[in-house]
Amino acid sequence: MIRRLALLLLAGLAIVAGAGQAQAAGYRYWSFWDRDGDHWTYATQGPSMARPSDGDVQGFRFSVSEDSGDAARPRGTADFAAICAKTPAQDGTKRVALVLDFGTAPDAPSGETPPAGRTACARVSPDATTADALAAVAGPLRYDTNALLCAIAGYPRTGCGEQVTGEQDPTATAAPERKPAQDDDGGPSVGIVTGMAIVAALAAAATWQSRRRRNADS
Repeated sequence: MIRRLALLLLAGLAIVAGAGQAQAAGYRYWSFWDRDGDHWTYATQGPSMARPSDGDVQGFRFSVSEDSGDAARPRGTADFAAICAKTPAQDGTKRVALVLDFGTAPDAPSGETPPAGRTACARVSPDATTADALAAVAGPLRYDTNALLCAIAGYPRTGCGEQVTGEQDPTATAAPERKPAQDDDGGPSVGIVTGMAIVAALAAAATWQSRRRRNADS
């Protein structure tokens, strides 16, 4: 019995830990990717700094994610030849293939519907950045004061890197400091309080059972 109660105590502690993890926040934003063969890799530079070469394929995906490690990749398999088939090469220019994935309905801001994904071939000057290529084929673009890309082709209409939890759709700006999970009144979340109550009840039961066994043996 004591062993069973101990296991229940561990389960209660897991509930408390899980309640905190359930409040983990993500951020709604456009992520930027490079295409390497048939694989996407998270770009190491922002679009205003990256200078793609002729024949490169780059992608953008709008989604909610905690960080680059779990960011959603652009969908679609079109390669440079397919995307730029109708854009012939010209001297003194380069062509950059762009994959634009506006994401899914669950990732969309409240009241907005993501447009259908599309591809575009930008023919730009040899020294153009990815941002230049994007502006040439997918305007209007919107940036915040920190040069974070907020909207492509006008989507979304508002917001920029706002924090998103499973319980609400806030309008805060990009990546605010993360705080412990709380209810609206500033107290601990209901899940954490419930988990703590379970742990306390199980601990009391374990103590009572132990005393009962000692009394029976005496």
